[in-house]
Amino acid sequence: MKRLTILFLCLAALFGYAVAAVTITYDNEAQWKAYDDFNAAFLDGARNIYKADTKQPSADHRGNGYRDRDSSGCAAAIWCQAIMYDMVINAYNRAVTEGDAVRKRKYKSLHDKIYSGEKAHYVNFDFHDCNTNTGWFVYDDIMWWTCALARAYDTFGKLEYRNNAEKSFCRVWYGSATVGDDGSYADPVRFPGASGGGMFWEWQPIQNPLPHKAGDFRSACINFPTVIAACLLHRVVPANRTPPTSAHPAMQTKEWYLEKAKEVYAWADEILVKKTTVNETELGQVADGIHGGGPEYSDHLYNQATYIGASCLLYQLTGEMEYLRNAQRGANYVIRNMCTAGILKYERGYEQGIYAAIYAQYIRILAYDCGLSTSLMDKYVSHVQKNIEKAYQKMDPTRGIQKGNFASATSADEVVESYGASGMPALMLMFPASDDATRISEAAQKAYDGPSDVYTPGGQLVMKNATPEQVHQLDSGLYIFQRKKILVR
Repeated sequence: MKRLTILFLCLAALFGYAVAAVTITYDNEAQWKAYDDFNAAFLDGARNIYKADTKQPSADHRGNGYRDRDSSGCAAAIWCQAIMYDMVINAYNRAVTEGDAVRKRKYKSLHDKIYSGEKAHYVNFDFHDCNTNTGWFVYDDIMWWTCALARAYDTFGKLEYRNNAEKSFCRVWYGSATVGDDGSYADPVRFPGASGGGMFWEWQPIQNPLPHKAGDFRSACINFPTVIAACLLHRVVPANRTPPTSAHPAMQTKEWYLEKAKEVYAWADEILVKKTTVNETELGQVADGIHGGGPEYSDHLYNQATYIGASCLLYQLTGEMEYLRNAQRGANYVIRNMCTAGILKYERGYEQGIYAAIYAQYIRILAYDCGLSTSLMDKYVSHVQKNIEKAYQKMDPTRGIQKGNFASATSADEVVESYGASGMPALMLMFPASDDATRISEAAQKAYDGPSDVYTPGGQLVMKNATPEQVHQLDSGLYIFQRKKILVR
Protein backbone atom coordinates (compact mmCIF):
# COMPACT_ATOMS: atom_id res chain seq x y z
CA MET A 1 0.00 0.00 0.00
CA LYS A 2 1.19 3.51 -0.73
CA ARG A 3 2.11 5.56 2.27
CA LEU A 4 2.57 9.27 2.95
CA THR A 5 5.81 10.61 4.32
CA ILE A 6 6.18 14.22 5.44
CA LEU A 7 9.52 15.51 4.18
CA PHE A 8 11.59 17.65 6.48
CA LEU A 9 14.44 18.87 4.29
CA CYS A 10 17.42 20.12 6.23
CA LEU A 11 20.12 20.21 3.57
CA ALA A 12 21.24 23.80 4.09
CA ALA A 13 23.70 22.70 6.74
CA LEU A 14 25.36 20.39 4.23
CA PHE A 15 25.84 23.07 1.57
CA GLY A 16 26.87 26.31 3.25
CA TYR A 17 27.17 29.53 1.19
CA ALA A 18 26.18 33.15 1.00
CA VAL A 19 23.84 34.32 -1.74
CA ALA A 20 24.36 37.74 -3.28
CA ALA A 21 21.28 39.55 -4.52
CA VAL A 22 21.02 39.91 -8.30
CA THR A 23 19.67 43.09 -9.84
CA ILE A 24 17.62 42.31 -12.93
CA THR A 25 16.49 44.81 -15.56
CA TYR A 26 14.05 42.54 -17.39
CA ASP A 27 10.45 41.89 -16.38
CA ASN A 28 7.89 39.23 -17.26
CA GLU A 29 6.84 41.04 -20.44
CA ALA A 30 10.44 41.21 -21.62
CA GLN A 31 10.74 37.49 -21.03
CA TRP A 32 7.66 36.71 -23.09
CA LYS A 33 8.95 38.99 -25.84
CA ALA A 34 12.29 37.16 -25.86
CA TYR A 35 10.53 33.87 -26.54
CA ASP A 36 8.38 35.39 -29.27
CA ASP A 37 11.45 36.99 -30.86
CA PHE A 38 13.24 33.63 -30.82
CA ASN A 39 10.36 32.09 -32.74
CA ALA A 40 10.22 35.02 -35.16
CA ALA A 41 13.90 34.54 -35.95
CA PHE A 42 14.09 30.75 -36.19
CA LEU A 43 10.72 29.04 -36.62
CA ASP A 44 9.95 28.22 -40.25
CA GLY A 45 6.36 29.42 -40.40
CA ALA A 46 5.50 27.15 -43.32
CA ARG A 47 7.03 23.92 -42.03
CA ASN A 48 6.71 24.71 -38.30
CA ILE A 49 10.12 23.35 -37.42
CA TYR A 50 13.23 25.30 -36.50
CA LYS A 51 16.01 26.59 -38.76
CA ALA A 52 19.69 26.12 -37.95
CA ASP A 53 20.57 29.82 -38.09
CA THR A 54 19.47 33.25 -39.23
CA LYS A 55 20.94 32.80 -42.72
CA GLN A 56 18.60 29.93 -43.55
CA PRO A 57 15.50 30.89 -45.56
CA SER A 58 13.71 27.74 -44.41
CA ALA A 59 14.07 24.51 -42.43
CA ASP A 60 14.07 22.07 -45.31
CA HIS A 61 16.81 19.50 -44.70
CA ARG A 62 19.70 18.46 -42.50
CA GLY A 63 22.89 20.49 -42.67
CA ASN A 64 25.32 22.42 -40.48
CA GLY A 65 24.27 25.74 -41.97
CA TYR A 66 26.36 28.86 -42.30
CA ARG A 67 29.44 27.27 -40.70
CA ASP A 68 29.68 25.12 -43.83
CA ARG A 69 28.77 28.12 -45.99
CA ASP A 70 25.41 26.49 -46.55
CA SER A 71 22.32 28.70 -46.64
CA SER A 72 20.17 26.32 -48.67
CA GLY A 73 17.55 25.78 -45.96
CA CYS A 74 19.18 23.83 -43.14
CA ALA A 75 16.95 22.68 -40.30
CA ALA A 76 18.21 22.57 -36.73
CA ALA A 77 19.40 19.13 -35.61
CA ILE A 78 16.64 16.64 -34.87
CA TRP A 79 17.42 16.26 -31.16
CA CYS A 80 17.65 20.04 -30.76
CA GLN A 81 14.19 20.33 -32.31
CA ALA A 82 12.98 18.37 -29.27
CA ILE A 83 14.52 20.91 -26.88
CA MET A 84 12.91 23.77 -28.79
CA TYR A 85 9.61 21.88 -28.72
CA ASP A 86 10.00 21.64 -24.93
CA MET A 87 10.07 25.43 -24.89
CA VAL A 88 6.55 25.83 -26.26
CA ILE A 89 5.27 23.33 -23.67
CA ASN A 90 7.02 25.39 -20.99
CA ALA A 91 5.50 28.58 -22.37
CA TYR A 92 2.01 27.06 -22.23
CA ASN A 93 2.52 25.78 -18.68
CA ARG A 94 3.78 29.16 -17.54
CA ALA A 95 0.74 30.86 -19.06
CA VAL A 96 -1.47 28.43 -17.14
CA THR A 97 0.41 29.09 -13.89
CA GLU A 98 0.10 32.85 -14.37
CA GLY A 99 -3.61 32.59 -15.21
CA ASP A 100 -3.01 34.25 -18.59
CA ALA A 101 -5.87 32.94 -20.75
CA VAL A 102 -4.75 34.83 -23.86
CA ARG A 103 -1.25 33.40 -23.80
CA LYS A 104 -2.59 29.99 -22.87
CA ARG A 105 -4.60 29.90 -26.10
CA LYS A 106 -1.72 31.38 -28.08
CA TYR A 107 0.85 28.81 -27.00
CA LYS A 108 -1.56 25.89 -27.18
CA SER A 109 -2.13 26.82 -30.84
CA LEU A 110 1.60 27.25 -31.41
CA HIS A 111 2.27 23.90 -29.74
CA ASP A 112 -0.15 22.13 -32.03
CA LYS A 113 1.47 23.68 -35.10
CA ILE A 114 4.99 22.77 -34.01
CA TYR A 115 3.99 19.23 -33.09
CA SER A 116 2.33 18.74 -36.47
CA GLY A 117 5.33 20.24 -38.25
CA GLU A 118 7.85 18.08 -36.43
CA LYS A 119 5.79 14.96 -36.95
CA ALA A 120 5.34 15.61 -40.67
CA HIS A 121 9.01 16.42 -41.25
CA TYR A 122 10.45 13.57 -39.22
CA VAL A 123 8.71 10.68 -40.99
CA ASN A 124 5.56 10.79 -38.84
CA PHE A 125 7.62 9.79 -35.81
CA ASP A 126 8.43 6.42 -37.32
CA PHE A 127 11.43 5.69 -35.12
CA HIS A 128 12.40 2.71 -37.29
CA ASP A 129 13.12 4.90 -40.33
CA CYS A 130 16.88 5.53 -40.41
CA ASN A 131 17.27 7.63 -43.56
CA THR A 132 19.90 10.29 -42.98
CA ASN A 133 17.84 13.35 -43.89
CA THR A 134 14.54 13.11 -41.99
CA GLY A 135 14.95 9.80 -40.14
CA TRP A 136 16.69 8.56 -37.00
CA PHE A 137 20.21 7.25 -36.66
CA VAL A 138 21.46 7.67 -33.10
CA TYR A 139 19.84 6.65 -29.84
CA ASP A 140 19.98 9.94 -27.97
CA ASP A 141 18.21 11.78 -30.82
CA ILE A 142 15.26 9.46 -30.26
CA MET A 143 15.41 9.60 -26.46
CA TRP A 144 15.22 13.38 -26.46
CA TRP A 145 11.93 13.09 -28.30
CA THR A 146 10.76 10.50 -25.76
CA CYS A 147 11.23 13.11 -23.01
CA ALA A 148 9.52 15.88 -24.97
CA LEU A 149 6.55 13.75 -26.02
CA ALA A 150 6.04 12.45 -22.49
CA ARG A 151 5.92 16.07 -21.27
CA ALA A 152 3.45 16.91 -24.03
CA TYR A 153 1.15 14.12 -22.87
CA ASP A 154 1.50 15.19 -19.24
CA THR A 155 0.55 18.73 -20.25
CA PHE A 156 -2.16 18.21 -22.86
CA GLY A 157 -3.37 14.66 -22.23
CA LYS A 158 -3.51 13.58 -25.88
CA LEU A 159 -2.94 9.82 -26.06
CA GLU A 160 -0.97 10.09 -29.31
CA TYR A 161 1.80 11.90 -27.46
CA ARG A 162 2.17 9.18 -24.84
CA ASN A 163 2.00 6.41 -27.43
CA ASN A 164 4.80 8.01 -29.43
CA ALA A 165 6.83 8.55 -26.28
CA GLU A 166 6.57 4.88 -25.34
CA LYS A 167 7.26 3.67 -28.87
CA SER A 168 10.40 5.76 -29.02
CA PHE A 169 11.65 4.61 -25.61
CA CYS A 170 11.10 0.95 -26.43
CA ARG A 171 12.72 1.35 -29.84
CA VAL A 172 15.88 2.64 -28.13
CA TRP A 173 15.83 0.00 -25.41
CA TYR A 174 15.08 -3.09 -27.48
CA GLY A 175 16.43 -2.13 -30.88
CA SER A 176 14.58 -2.43 -34.16
CA ALA A 177 13.72 -5.50 -36.17
CA THR A 178 13.35 -3.17 -39.16
CA VAL A 179 16.74 -1.48 -38.82
CA GLY A 180 18.41 -4.58 -37.43
CA ASP A 181 20.18 -3.06 -34.41
CA ASP A 182 20.20 -4.78 -31.04
CA GLY A 183 19.18 -1.79 -28.92
CA SER A 184 20.93 0.66 -26.66
CA TYR A 185 20.71 -1.32 -23.42
CA ALA A 186 24.04 -2.86 -22.40
CA ASP A 187 22.30 -5.77 -20.70
CA PRO A 188 24.60 -7.18 -17.98
CA VAL A 189 23.44 -10.67 -19.01
CA ARG A 190 24.88 -10.11 -22.50
CA PHE A 191 27.82 -7.98 -21.38
CA PRO A 192 29.08 -9.33 -18.05
CA GLY A 193 31.49 -7.52 -15.77
CA ALA A 194 32.70 -4.03 -16.60
CA SER A 195 31.22 -4.24 -20.11
CA GLY A 196 27.65 -4.47 -18.80
CA GLY A 197 25.25 -1.84 -17.58
CA GLY A 198 24.04 1.45 -18.95
CA MET A 199 23.21 2.41 -22.51
CA PHE A 200 25.15 2.46 -25.78
CA TRP A 201 25.15 5.75 -27.66
CA GLU A 202 24.71 4.64 -31.27
CA TRP A 203 24.18 1.81 -33.74
CA GLN A 204 26.55 1.41 -36.71
CA PRO A 205 26.55 1.25 -39.65
CA ILE A 206 23.35 3.26 -39.94
CA GLN A 207 21.64 1.14 -42.59
CA ASN A 208 23.10 -2.28 -41.70
CA PRO A 209 24.09 -2.19 -38.03
CA LEU A 210 26.39 -4.69 -36.40
CA PRO A 211 25.66 -6.07 -32.92
CA HIS A 212 27.12 -4.01 -30.09
CA LYS A 213 30.36 -5.22 -28.57
CA ALA A 214 32.21 -4.60 -25.33
CA GLY A 215 33.96 -1.24 -25.51
CA ASP A 216 31.35 0.51 -27.63
CA PHE A 217 30.68 4.03 -26.38
CA ARG A 218 28.35 4.34 -23.40
CA SER A 219 27.90 8.08 -22.97
CA ALA A 220 26.32 10.33 -20.38
CA CYS A 221 24.28 11.90 -23.19
CA ILE A 222 22.19 8.74 -23.63
CA ASN A 223 22.28 7.34 -20.10
CA PHE A 224 20.89 10.28 -18.13
CA PRO A 225 18.25 11.21 -20.74
CA THR A 226 17.14 7.56 -20.61
CA VAL A 227 16.64 7.89 -16.86
CA ILE A 228 14.69 11.11 -17.34
CA ALA A 229 12.49 9.55 -20.02
CA ALA A 230 11.79 6.46 -17.92
CA CYS A 231 10.83 8.63 -14.93
CA LEU A 232 8.50 10.74 -17.06
CA LEU A 233 6.87 7.63 -18.50
CA HIS A 234 6.48 6.09 -15.06
CA ARG A 235 4.50 9.17 -14.09
CA VAL A 236 2.09 9.08 -17.01
CA VAL A 237 1.43 5.44 -17.95
CA PRO A 238 -1.51 3.66 -16.30
CA ALA A 239 -1.01 1.16 -13.52
CA ASN A 240 -1.81 -2.55 -13.75
CA ARG A 241 -0.73 -3.11 -17.33
CA THR A 242 -0.03 -6.68 -18.36
CA PRO A 243 3.72 -7.05 -19.00
CA PRO A 244 4.46 -7.43 -22.73
CA THR A 245 5.82 -10.70 -24.13
CA SER A 246 7.05 -9.43 -27.52
CA ALA A 247 10.79 -9.21 -28.20
CA HIS A 248 10.21 -5.63 -29.42
CA PRO A 249 7.30 -4.24 -27.39
CA ALA A 250 5.93 -0.74 -28.02
CA MET A 251 5.14 -0.05 -24.35
CA GLN A 252 6.01 -1.27 -20.89
CA THR A 253 4.54 -1.33 -17.40
CA LYS A 254 4.60 1.55 -14.96
CA GLU A 255 6.77 -0.42 -12.54
CA TRP A 256 9.20 -1.45 -15.29
CA TYR A 257 9.96 2.16 -16.24
CA LEU A 258 10.87 3.10 -12.67
CA GLU A 259 12.91 -0.07 -12.20
CA LYS A 260 14.95 0.64 -15.34
CA ALA A 261 15.36 4.31 -14.44
CA LYS A 262 16.92 3.32 -11.13
CA GLU A 263 19.10 0.61 -12.73
CA VAL A 264 20.53 2.83 -15.48
CA TYR A 265 21.03 5.68 -13.03
CA ALA A 266 22.90 3.46 -10.58
CA TRP A 267 25.33 2.38 -13.31
CA ALA A 268 25.85 5.88 -14.72
CA ASP A 269 26.21 7.50 -11.30
CA GLU A 270 28.84 4.95 -10.28
CA ILE A 271 30.81 4.90 -13.53
CA LEU A 272 30.40 8.38 -15.03
CA VAL A 273 30.32 10.73 -12.02
CA LYS A 274 33.29 11.84 -9.94
CA LYS A 275 32.26 13.14 -6.52
CA THR A 276 34.54 15.44 -4.54
CA THR A 277 34.30 18.01 -1.77
CA VAL A 278 36.00 21.40 -2.12
CA ASN A 279 35.81 23.94 0.70
CA GLU A 280 32.91 21.98 2.23
CA THR A 281 30.93 22.11 -1.03
CA GLU A 282 30.02 18.75 -2.54
CA LEU A 283 30.60 18.53 -6.30
CA GLY A 284 29.66 16.01 -8.97
CA GLN A 285 31.59 16.08 -12.26
CA VAL A 286 29.99 14.08 -15.09
CA ALA A 287 32.23 12.30 -17.57
CA ASP A 288 31.38 12.40 -21.25
CA GLY A 289 31.37 8.61 -21.45
CA ILE A 290 33.36 5.42 -21.49
CA HIS A 291 34.73 3.32 -24.36
CA GLY A 292 35.79 0.37 -22.23
CA GLY A 293 38.65 1.90 -20.24
CA GLY A 294 38.19 4.56 -17.61
CA PRO A 295 35.62 7.33 -17.83
CA GLU A 296 36.57 10.18 -20.16
CA TYR A 297 36.13 13.52 -18.44
CA SER A 298 35.28 16.51 -20.57
CA ASP A 299 32.97 19.09 -19.05
CA HIS A 300 29.71 19.66 -20.92
CA LEU A 301 26.69 21.50 -19.56
CA TYR A 302 24.48 18.96 -21.42
CA ASN A 303 25.76 16.15 -19.22
CA GLN A 304 25.65 18.10 -15.97
CA ALA A 305 22.09 19.22 -16.76
CA THR A 306 20.75 15.74 -17.47
CA TYR A 307 22.47 14.38 -14.35
CA ILE A 308 20.69 17.08 -12.34
CA GLY A 309 17.39 16.25 -14.03
CA ALA A 310 17.68 12.48 -13.62
CA SER A 311 18.62 12.91 -9.96
CA CYS A 312 15.73 15.29 -9.25
CA LEU A 313 13.11 13.12 -10.93
CA LEU A 314 14.22 10.00 -9.08
CA TYR A 315 14.19 11.94 -5.83
CA GLN A 316 10.64 13.08 -6.51
CA LEU A 317 9.54 9.50 -7.24
CA THR A 318 11.35 7.77 -4.38
CA GLY A 319 12.05 10.35 -1.68
CA GLU A 320 15.62 9.01 -1.37
CA MET A 321 17.78 11.90 -0.22
CA GLU A 322 20.95 10.73 -2.01
CA TYR A 323 19.34 11.54 -5.35
CA LEU A 324 18.72 15.10 -4.18
CA ARG A 325 22.28 15.40 -2.88
CA ASN A 326 23.53 14.25 -6.27
CA ALA A 327 21.41 16.86 -8.07
CA GLN A 328 22.99 19.54 -5.90
CA ARG A 329 26.45 18.10 -6.48
CA GLY A 330 25.91 18.38 -10.22
CA ALA A 331 24.64 21.95 -9.99
CA ASN A 332 27.38 22.99 -7.60
CA TYR A 333 30.00 21.71 -10.06
CA VAL A 334 28.48 23.86 -12.81
CA ILE A 335 28.53 26.97 -10.64
CA ARG A 336 32.07 26.41 -9.36
CA ASN A 337 33.84 24.93 -12.39
CA MET A 338 31.86 25.78 -15.52
CA CYS A 339 31.31 29.51 -15.06
CA THR A 340 33.55 32.55 -15.44
CA ALA A 341 32.65 35.28 -12.96
CA GLY A 342 29.38 33.43 -12.47
CA ILE A 343 28.48 33.30 -16.18
CA LEU A 344 28.15 29.96 -17.94
CA LYS A 345 31.01 29.17 -20.28
CA TYR A 346 29.98 28.92 -23.92
CA GLU A 347 30.70 25.75 -25.90
CA ARG A 348 31.20 26.56 -29.57
CA GLY A 349 30.88 23.15 -31.25
CA TYR A 350 28.06 22.30 -33.64
CA GLU A 351 24.77 22.22 -31.74
CA GLN A 352 26.45 22.83 -28.37
CA GLY A 353 24.74 26.17 -27.93
CA ILE A 354 21.55 24.27 -27.05
CA TYR A 355 23.09 23.14 -23.77
CA ALA A 356 21.88 26.16 -21.78
CA ALA A 357 18.29 25.40 -22.84
CA ILE A 358 18.68 21.86 -21.50
CA TYR A 359 20.13 23.25 -18.29
CA ALA A 360 17.07 25.52 -17.95
CA GLN A 361 14.75 22.52 -17.97
CA TYR A 362 16.46 20.77 -15.07
CA ILE A 363 17.99 23.45 -12.88
CA ARG A 364 14.43 24.77 -12.55
CA ILE A 365 13.25 21.43 -11.13
CA LEU A 366 16.06 21.47 -8.58
CA ALA A 367 15.45 25.08 -7.56
CA TYR A 368 11.66 24.97 -7.24
CA ASP A 369 10.28 21.44 -7.31
CA CYS A 370 12.35 19.51 -4.78
CA GLY A 371 11.36 21.20 -1.54
CA LEU A 372 14.67 22.98 -0.95
CA SER A 373 15.04 25.50 1.83
CA THR A 374 14.61 29.13 0.81
CA SER A 375 18.34 29.76 1.10
CA LEU A 376 19.23 26.84 -1.15
CA MET A 377 16.54 27.87 -3.62
CA ASP A 378 17.95 31.38 -3.69
CA LYS A 379 21.42 30.04 -4.41
CA TYR A 380 20.32 28.39 -7.64
CA VAL A 381 17.81 31.04 -8.65
CA SER A 382 20.33 33.87 -8.25
CA HIS A 383 22.84 31.88 -10.31
CA VAL A 384 20.32 31.61 -13.14
CA GLN A 385 19.15 35.21 -12.82
CA LYS A 386 22.72 36.44 -13.13
CA ASN A 387 23.09 34.55 -16.40
CA ILE A 388 19.75 35.73 -17.77
CA GLU A 389 20.60 39.34 -16.92
CA LYS A 390 23.99 39.11 -18.63
CA ALA A 391 22.43 37.56 -21.74
CA TYR A 392 19.68 40.20 -21.75
CA GLN A 393 22.22 43.01 -21.60
CA LYS A 394 24.26 41.42 -24.42
CA MET A 395 21.44 40.59 -26.84
CA ASP A 396 20.81 42.25 -30.18
CA PRO A 397 17.97 44.63 -29.28
CA THR A 398 16.88 44.93 -32.91
CA ARG A 399 16.07 41.25 -33.36
CA GLY A 400 15.65 40.46 -29.67
CA ILE A 401 17.98 37.45 -29.80
CA GLN A 402 21.26 36.52 -28.10
CA LYS A 403 23.84 34.19 -29.62
CA GLY A 404 24.34 32.00 -26.55
CA ASN A 405 27.69 33.36 -25.42
CA PHE A 406 26.10 35.33 -22.62
CA ALA A 407 29.25 37.35 -21.90
CA SER A 408 29.60 38.56 -25.50
CA ALA A 409 27.47 41.14 -27.28
CA THR A 410 25.35 40.05 -30.24
CA SER A 411 25.52 42.54 -33.09
CA ALA A 412 22.62 43.38 -35.39
CA ASP A 413 24.36 41.93 -38.48
CA GLU A 414 25.72 38.79 -36.81
CA VAL A 415 24.69 35.32 -38.00
CA VAL A 416 23.10 33.64 -34.99
CA GLU A 417 22.43 29.93 -34.60
CA SER A 418 19.14 28.77 -33.13
CA TYR A 419 21.09 26.48 -30.78
CA GLY A 420 22.80 29.26 -28.85
CA ALA A 421 19.88 31.64 -29.22
CA SER A 422 17.62 29.19 -27.37
CA GLY A 423 19.49 29.62 -24.10
CA MET A 424 18.21 33.02 -22.96
CA PRO A 425 14.49 32.49 -23.72
CA ALA A 426 14.59 28.92 -22.36
CA LEU A 427 15.98 30.16 -19.04
CA MET A 428 13.52 33.04 -19.01
CA LEU A 429 10.52 30.76 -19.51
CA MET A 430 11.55 28.63 -16.55
CA PHE A 431 12.56 31.49 -14.21
CA PRO A 432 9.95 34.28 -14.42
CA ALA A 433 11.07 37.70 -13.24
CA SER A 434 8.21 38.12 -10.77
CA ASP A 435 8.31 36.38 -7.41
CA ASP A 436 4.60 35.60 -7.52
CA ALA A 437 5.11 33.70 -10.77
CA THR A 438 8.06 31.66 -9.56
CA ARG A 439 7.49 30.74 -5.93
CA ILE A 440 4.53 28.55 -6.75
CA SER A 441 5.29 25.95 -4.09
CA GLU A 442 5.10 28.61 -1.39
CA ALA A 443 1.91 30.14 -2.78
CA ALA A 444 0.22 26.75 -2.82
CA GLN A 445 0.84 26.16 0.88
CA LYS A 446 -2.11 28.19 2.16
CA ALA A 447 -4.26 27.83 5.26
CA TYR A 448 -7.20 25.42 4.99
CA ASP A 449 -10.19 23.95 6.74
CA GLY A 450 -11.35 20.47 5.81
CA PRO A 451 -10.45 18.84 2.47
CA SER A 452 -7.60 20.56 0.64
CA ASP A 453 -6.40 20.93 -2.95
CA VAL A 454 -3.37 18.89 -4.02
CA TYR A 455 -0.60 20.48 -6.11
CA THR A 456 2.65 19.39 -7.67
CA PRO A 457 5.66 21.21 -6.16
CA GLY A 458 5.63 23.31 -9.34
CA GLY A 459 2.12 24.54 -8.67
CA GLN A 460 -0.01 22.41 -11.00
CA LEU A 461 -3.38 21.46 -9.55
CA VAL A 462 -3.70 17.67 -9.25
CA MET A 463 -6.95 17.23 -7.31
CA LYS A 464 -9.47 19.58 -5.75
CA ASN A 465 -10.89 19.14 -2.26
CA ALA A 466 -8.99 15.93 -1.61
CA THR A 467 -9.07 13.92 1.57
CA PRO A 468 -6.01 12.09 2.94
CA GLU A 469 -7.56 8.82 1.76
CA GLN A 470 -7.78 10.16 -1.81
CA VAL A 471 -4.19 11.40 -1.71
CA HIS A 472 -3.11 7.86 -0.81
CA GLN A 473 -4.34 6.74 -4.23
CA LEU A 474 -2.31 9.25 -6.28
CA ASP A 475 0.64 8.14 -8.40
CA SER A 476 4.00 7.98 -6.64
CA GLY A 477 5.67 11.36 -6.29
CA LEU A 478 5.97 14.61 -4.35
CA TYR A 479 2.85 16.72 -3.73
CA ILE A 480 1.77 19.72 -1.67
CA PHE A 481 -1.22 18.91 0.56
CA GLN A 482 -2.47 20.69 3.67
CA ARG A 483 0.54 23.04 3.83
CA LYS A 484 3.04 20.16 3.77
CA LYS A 485 5.23 18.58 1.13
CA ILE A 486 4.38 14.89 1.10
CA LEU A 487 5.71 11.84 -0.65
CA VAL A 488 3.31 9.24 -1.99
CA ARG A 489 4.86 5.81 -2.47
